[in-house]
Amino acid sequence: MQSSNPVLNRSSAFAPGQGQAYPGAAPYGQPGPYGQPGQYGGSGMPPQDYRQGAPANSRPMTLDDVIVKTSITLAVVVAAAAVSWTMVPERLVTPVFLAGALLAFAIAMVLSFSRKVNPVLVMVYAAAEGAFLGIGSKFIANWVGDPGIVVQAVLATMVTAGLTLATYKYFNIKVTPRFTRIVVVATMGFAGVLLINFVLSLFGIGTGISGMGPLGLLFAVLGAGLAVFNLILDFDMIEQGVRAGAPQNEAWRAAFGLTVTLVWLYWNLLRILAILRGGD
Repeated sequence: MQSSNPVLNRSSAFAPGQGQAYPGAAPYGQPGPYGQPGQYGGSGMPPQDYRQGAPANSRPMTLDDVIVKTSITLAVVVAAAAVSWTMVPERLVTPVFLAGALLAFAIAMVLSFSRKVNPVLVMVYAAAEGAFLGIGSKFIANWVGDPGIVVQAVLATMVTAGLTLATYKYFNIKVTPRFTRIVVVATMGFAGVLLINFVLSLFGIGTGISGMGPLGLLFAVLGAGLAVFNLILDFDMIEQGVRAGAPQNEAWRAAFGLTVTLVWLYWNLLRILAILRGGD
């Protein structure tokens, strides 16, 4: 089973049967050495049985690793957004906005198709994404006439992500192949529509999809909903990666994947709030 998030999807360490860090460990979900399903990476034995004596740099990824690296990545996004909001002069707003968006997209593609994640590129991506978000958020805040809408969107993103995680864990949501296929197809279709809309905008053709009207609201709601479903898939794949003994460095890939989804969620929630409130 693969995540719809291309960042996690490219790494074999996040796929069942891959990423086991120690000899003798059966692939996740496969029978252990005694024939029983493996509770810990498929081996039927606790992870610490394999970790004893293992080099520090070869230890498997843990949930704490993902949390720490995701926090670092998001902190860079926030810092870059704050700088672009306060320090970019008016004449450079559009160039920085476009440069941040294009650079973030390019690096995201590179990392998505890389077998080994590069933490430096993750940080560059976070800075570029932050520049894009800072200017974009300032534009929306000025349109509404209230900078506080950004704080509201951030809080809404945190609450939505927290509720999604709580729902995933409390109700023990099972991510089935059918569920995954539906989310993947829907996400690809949504991204395709946005890409076509962007190309049309270059020729001065406006569709309203990225605007602040009713159609823009509809697509913002769809985007936020898809972001939530992607979070569920990402939580599931990270959990599988931990159980399968994915290498420690893969925590950077997980952090990057979560950052991509959370940024997507924030942007759509910000647009929803702005459209509902209306322009100043």
